[in-house]
Amino acid sequence: MLIFKDLKFKKRDMGGVGATHTFDNGITISVQAGSGPYSTPRENLTSPDDFVSFEVAMWDEDREWVTKEFVPDAGDDVLGWQDRDEINALMLLIQDK
Repeated sequence: MLIFKDLKFKKRDMGGVGATHTFDNGITISVQAGSGPYSTPRENLTSPDDFVSFEVAMWDEDREWVTKEFVPDAGDDVLGWQDRDEINALMLLIQDK
């Protein structure tokens, strides 16, 4: 099972860092941090180790948002300020689908 530590982060063109991963079931998770995303801190740092929370979104192979399928009380398709434990839980839910 993949968890946060398995994500491959890269520097974002707009600053900060980000990772996406598509699971075998076709669901993609996006984990982003920087001055634009809902992360802590909201600064353009260069390593995921520099952040304590991240912006997360999920979509299916048809590029349809599925974030609310995993977090029914989410007010949006993008989740702000998710910590590593919350991201691990989401990644495990995705893989169990």
